[in-house]
Amino acid sequence: MTLNQQGSIELIPATPEQQSILANLFELYAHDFSEFLHLDLDADGRFGYTHLPLYWSESDRYPFLLKVGSKLAGFALVKKGSEISGCKAVWDVAEFFVVRAYRRQGIGMKTAHELWRKFPGSWEVRVMQANHTALAFWQRAITTFNGAVIHPTRIEKEGKFWCVFTFECQPAA
Repeated sequence: MTLNQQGSIELIPATPEQQSILANLFELYAHDFSEFLHLDLDADGRFGYTHLPLYWSESDRYPFLLKVGSKLAGFALVKKGSEISGCKAVWDVAEFFVVRAYRRQGIGMKTAHELWRKFPGSWEVRVMQANHTALAFWQRAITTFNGAVIHPTRIEKEGKFWCVFTFECQPAA
């Protein structure tokens, strides 16, 4: 099914009432991500995400649901503040997930571009070095958005190896 057959792509701010929906989607994301990072299941059989409630209690955190047509297709969590450098002025793609059925169709790229337009300024996108698919995706998304190749900086933090893209997003004219 092509993108045009699926319907429009919407990035919708998630309400506190939708926190359980995001938590459910996060389980799929964590399962995918466990290939690259050791994640243990809690006693209830879920990975969990302790930071999720902060997206409705802290002013510099923004939760989004991704829909294609009327169907849930993923989520994005954006926050102010770098996990790598500690710089408080940087926008950070904290978590980003597109359900497998919607991948490789331009949906993730359109969603990332919309996020960057919503939050102009300095951005940081960090990707685990071992996650080659995500690394290629973010390289394409950022290059397409900026019109120039941005090479990541490789960083080791707490025994994990990251590729960190930094770039500026200008406010819409």
